Amino acid sequence: MSEPPATIETDAAPEPGRRGRGAPLLRYALRRLAGLVPTLLGVTLLTFVLFDVVGGSPAAIVLGKNATKEQIAEYDHVHGYDRPLAVQYVRYLGDLARGDLGESLEYREPVAKVLRDGVGVSLSLTVPILVVGTVVALLVGLLCAARAGGPIDRAMLGATTALMSVNYVVWVAAGQYFLAYRLGLFPLWGFEDWTYLLLPILVGVLSSLGSDVRFYRTAILDEIGRPYVRTAIAKGLPPMRILVRHVLRNSLIPVVTNVSLAVPFLFTGSILLESFYGIPGLGGIGLNAVYASDFATVRAVVLVAALLYQLANLLADLAYAWLDPQVRLAK
Repeated sequence: MSEPPATIETDAAPEPGRRGRGAPLLRYALRRLAGLVPTLLGVTLLTFVLFDVVGGSPAAIVLGKNATKEQIAEYDHVHGYDRPLAVQYVRYLGDLARGDLGESLEYREPVAKVLRDGVGVSLSLTVPILVVGTVVALLVGLLCAARAGGPIDRAMLGATTALMSVNYVVWVAAGQYFLAYRLGLFPLWGFEDWTYLLLPILVGVLSSLGSDVRFYRTAILDEIGRPYVRTAIAKGLPPMRILVRHVLRNSLIPVVTNVSLAVPFLFTGSILLESFYGIPGLGGIGLNAVYASDFATVRAVVLVAALLYQLANLLADLAYAWLDPQVRLAK
């Protein structure tokens, strides 16, 4: 991270390297978008091979084990599975370009409709977990770093260690049993309105809070040791202003990294949370598809996750370039 003493002297001082970066940032974004094309083509090829070649005959899966050879041959002919693999792959790409993800064997509906029905529910669960968890962990990490070595810091480190020592499944089961079943503070199971999401969100935030707080504390402590912080202290700037306006802002790159790793799971949701609490999101849809050998749905979920992972990496790289002037955008 660069050392910006100029930004410490006055609030109006321009941040170094930020001016004139719009055009290079745009060119960098376009190059990164173009670089997604071969990666996504590789993902489509891999999923095609796994689900349409290695995975066995789609006709045998759809028609069942009692299907005759004539029925399987007719099904393959109607759906084009008797054509060369290259032709099947090109057709598969064409279907993807039109938004045709196939027919769900489990739900007897187009896969695209199945995914649309589960996206909103999954986002209603995972977005609050990501946002609330990040904000709370960042604030607690900042407090621990500001009081490093003190009673508050030691107490928080002990609490985060305890949080990290509890298995995720224990959090899910304990929350459901004690908070929902025994105390009746939350709905036990199902999804009828937003109140059914409160307990899964609470469990999701608590289960990741320990590791996130320690990660952000370490990142902020590393920034506090920079020379520009000592310069700001020597100039008599208020400690809170130094922490929030300078240290926290310059610690955002590891924050972006940590958040970008969690973004790809927004659409797939948390499989355990959705399964334990009966939430009909994409995590549960994908799990049911695996149990039912619904390859079309599983393949679609894999494709969506791969696309989201690539977009998360792109957004993280752009955020790095915007936050840190030292990031080089040239080839």
